[in-house]
Amino acid sequence: MFEKFFDLSGSGPGRVRVLRSRRHGSLLESFSDALFHSRYANITARRHLRSAEHFTNWANDGGTRLPQWDNRALDRFRYHLRQRRCSYGHAAPENQLTGASLFLKHLRASDVIRTPPADPTVGPALLVSFRCWMREERGTLDTSLRNYDIPICQLLKHVGEDLKRLDAVAVRRCFLKYCDGRGHETIRHAATALRMFLRFLISDGRCPPGLESAIPVVPHWRLSSLPRYLQPDEVERIVASCDTHVSVGRRDRAILLLLARLGLRAGDIVQMRLSDIDWKDAWVQVCGKGRRQTRLPLTQEVGDAIVGYLQDGRPPTEDDRLFVCCRAPFRPFTSHAAVSVIVSSAMSRAGVTPQTRGAAHLLRHSVATSLLREGVSLQDIATLLRHRSVQTTQIYAKVDVVALNQVVQAWPEVRSC
Repeated sequence: MFEKFFDLSGSGPGRVRVLRSRRHGSLLESFSDALFHSRYANITARRHLRSAEHFTNWANDGGTRLPQWDNRALDRFRYHLRQRRCSYGHAAPENQLTGASLFLKHLRASDVIRTPPADPTVGPALLVSFRCWMREERGTLDTSLRNYDIPICQLLKHVGEDLKRLDAVAVRRCFLKYCDGRGHETIRHAATALRMFLRFLISDGRCPPGLESAIPVVPHWRLSSLPRYLQPDEVERIVASCDTHVSVGRRDRAILLLLARLGLRAGDIVQMRLSDIDWKDAWVQVCGKGRRQTRLPLTQEVGDAIVGYLQDGRPPTEDDRLFVCCRAPFRPFTSHAAVSVIVSSAMSRAGVTPQTRGAAHLLRHSVATSLLREGVSLQDIATLLRHRSVQTTQIYAKVDVVALNQVVQAWPEVRSC
């Protein structure tokens, strides 16, 4: 498969012979085949092959055998690249390390080298059971569960393998130690994670009931803050900033319209599949929090943008996810952070400076605010945003200045003494 990436009319044949003559030439050719099927560009594939060749030469010269090609070997290779003393270096160390990482990932997927098994301690085993329990009982997504790992691992590290040491004093002491020096949102998130983990242990009979109450309540005053939002003209500038003459621009415009018109979350964009769209009846099915399925109307504008992306923008792939990366390997987004990066880039192009983090969610707030100012009821807005309770939507009432002016009362006059 080397021939797919090298020009056989020039120096290509010689380069192919050199690669095949290497000690691990068969592995390099297998890697070349994987790059070809992932539709990497020729120049990118050659760069990754060169990096993989560099790694094999370094490993052979240093006596690192094939079964020892693991993350520790990759760390040593990173140190080797930073020395900048190797005449074989062909690109920036970061680019060479990327190619070597892809090479090792391919070898693991092909079972040429094996990933070392996880340490069978109580911590990881409990985490696996906890994740299964959260998926079955609460329908929690894996992306949310991964965010729970750090505070839970800190708790297990604090109490050790003996869960009999898990009492109110130990729980509270561990939580306060974890919160030292951290921000309000991080502390509140850790409290939620630990509280849910303790409820799992209680349901499994591993600790006494009521232990979750040992986690202090993080102060939070409901409706105390104002939702951040953008003006309608700013939203339109953000959507218009996409260059629809290129595939990435057509993809980004479709994503921005789904966020700005339907009020979707970034996670909804990541999980959306081709089968979720009903073109005949003009609706799109969204799987939100708690894996609740909801149908939302597909407007002409949003539908046209998606069609434009599917017809002339979405690279061919066997995956059913609607939105995929525009550069090889053409795989779906792995995290909602990718959507936030797209929105942030569009804001930068449009000259819009957000006043808060969470760029994708800022468009969701803007949808609700605009609808409220147009006279749409809170109940209808709650339906669009898929809030379980209209009380969650009430926070947007505070930004409807026109309506608030009609109910505001004069400040009482107090005579001076």
